[in-house]
Amino acid sequence: MTDKKTVAIVPGSFDPITYGHLFLITEAAQKYDKVFVAVMINSNKQYTFSLEERTDIAKSAVKNISNVEVISSDGWLYELANTLGADVIVKGYRNEADLKYEKEMAEFNSKHAKNTETILIKSPEELSELSSTLVRDKMNNKNDINDFLPQDAILEIEKILINRNKE
Repeated sequence: MTDKKTVAIVPGSFDPITYGHLFLITEAAQKYDKVFVAVMINSNKQYTFSLEERTDIAKSAVKNISNVEVISSDGWLYELANTLGADVIVKGYRNEADLKYEKEMAEFNSKHAKNTETILIKSPEELSELSSTLVRDKMNNKNDINDFLPQDAILEIEKILINRNKE
């Protein structure tokens, strides 16, 4: 019998975090002892929110899940997995294109983080159209985003935008 705790990473850009992301985080939190939500940088993306802002928004969204910790990283996911001693990387997919991409990333990470398995979870149908891009589009057009992310995350976004307008 071992006392080893299982460690999971749920990585993403989280620009901003959505109910789709929260579905994955909640699933991971139910299966693993410790879950790190890793706010990452993808050099191919342009971000609406800075790394620090995305981290703060994610922290506000998951603050009531006791075994979840939000961190940020500007390095490779496999390096983070090795550093944290992660047993699994939990990634989601909405459609076949997402699945193909995530399988490629999983294969890459498994070559570099040999002790870390990638788990792919299909998004539930009601969340399959939800993306951070959709949320940003709604925000840019001054549309309501209450159906897409938790109220605490929305309040954090509003705080960030108010502070930006002061500058």
